[in-house]
Order: sequence, then C-alpha cells, then structure tokens
Amino acid sequence: MALHSDPPASTPPTPGRSRNMAAIKRRDTKPERAIRSLLHAAGKRYRVDVRLQLEGARPRPDILFTRARVAIFVDGCFWHCCPEHGRQPGVNGGYWRPKLERNVTRDRAADQALSAAGWTVVRVWEHEAPEEAVPRILAVLDADSPAN
Repeated sequence: MALHSDPPASTPPTPGRSRNMAAIKRRDTKPERAIRSLLHAAGKRYRVDVRLQLEGARPRPDILFTRARVAIFVDGCFWHCCPEHGRQPGVNGGYWRPKLERNVTRDRAADQALSAAGWTVVRVWEHEAPEEAVPRILAVLDADSPAN
C-alpha cells in the first residue's frame, strides 16, 4: 500500500495554496526591479512588460529594448525550473509537474519565436546577482548597437 500518491493532474491546489500562489507578482519582482535600476543607472532606457505579437507566440519579456531588439526575461527559479535551485513540489505533484513543464516549454517557444523575428533573448535567473547579470545584458546591447 502506497503511503503517498499524487492526485490526478486536474486536481488544483488547495484554496489556501491558490490564494498564496495568486499573490505572487508577475511583474516588478525584487530581482527585476534591481536589474532595471542598474540598467537605468547605466543610461539605458527600456520598456517593461510589453506583450509582443509574433508568429507562433505572444511573449511578454520583463524588460524590452525595442530599438536594439533585445528581450530580457528574469526567470524565477521555482516557476521556470532552474537547474540549480528549481525543485519539484512534494505535495500535489500531479498538478505542479505538468504546470512547471508547460512554463519551460513556453519559455523555449518564446525564445525561438523571438529569435526567428530577429530579437536577441537574454534570460536571467532570479538567484543571479544583478551586478553580474547587468554587465551581460549591457554586452548584448553594446554588441547589437547600430554604432558598431
């Protein structure tokens, strides 16, 4: 007899867990704000949370440089299955596993659609220090700048 089995995939989390997860912000997270602040201090101007209409996808990058065609995503370790910090939930895995897999699949589809449309994609994990992530972003922006 199994002590613990996953419920069917269609079982949503408990009402309390649903409230908790619904309260998690989609934009303006602490890592995203820190990166934006450093980019702004570096003299870079950007757009925030803009949905793009592309062939086969409708990505919504966290930070967007429209002229340079650079899209920045600041991915949460849990929601986007970080290889270093991401973990599968121990409870209600039948619900969460497919949900998290869909997030990763959607991320790859967005990357492909953006690349196909001529955009450069930079993904930053929430655990990355903004002081390390921003120079990476600036290097991409400088490489894509029309002055080069």
